[in-house]
Amino acid sequence: MIRVLIADDHALARAGLQALLASEPDIEVVATAADGIEAVELATSLRPDVACLDVRMPGRDGISAARELCGPEVTDPIPVLVLTTFDLDDYVFGALEAGVSGFLLKDSAPETIVAAVRQVAAGLGTIDQSLTRRVLREFAQRRSLQPVTAQRGAELLTHRERDILLLLAEGMSNEEIARSLVVEVATVKSHLARMLPKIGVRSRLQAVVWAYQNHIVTAAPTGASEPPG
Repeated sequence: MIRVLIADDHALARAGLQALLASEPDIEVVATAADGIEAVELATSLRPDVACLDVRMPGRDGISAARELCGPEVTDPIPVLVLTTFDLDDYVFGALEAGVSGFLLKDSAPETIVAAVRQVAAGLGTIDQSLTRRVLREFAQRRSLQPVTAQRGAELLTHRERDILLLLAEGMSNEEIARSLVVEVATVKSHLARMLPKIGVRSRLQAVVWAYQNHIVTAAPTGASEPPG
């Protein structure tokens, strides 16, 4: 059972997300919060598998709350999925830097939101497809490199791990990567488990960001055609 915390200052949005997730047989909503302060307190106490946080909340915003729950300095992080109506780049950048595992717009299809919760609970990252390439391109340009540089990463990663990283950057799931490389899904998961600590990241999403920041993967220039998400 996936245990979920929901934090949103809008009662209707909070209730709607709760109803959506609670209707799934493998998801349990263990608590809801109306602001960031309450969200951190409940998450710290209940240790949910996923904390779904809105960005704009009174008292403490979702990005600040996420930083305390899953930031780089947190030794026992709680996976965070940010759900927001705003696709402003600074919100996305702030969420990524705070260490979130996913960023999704609230107007996403219900099945997309449910799938995102499952992905984050499984240790997989997710980001709204309409934002992916734009966000990663801008993030790579504006932010400094991750602690593990590309040169050091190249020394640490095996040829197969690098192949998987490149396919991750194309937005492929574990199953799609396995088919592409003609290996078992379990083999992909095993490689990922070894690869992420090598480059100093915690999630698939952060691994893709690292690859863009270090120019291992190059985003298409603005105005160029982009592959389908």
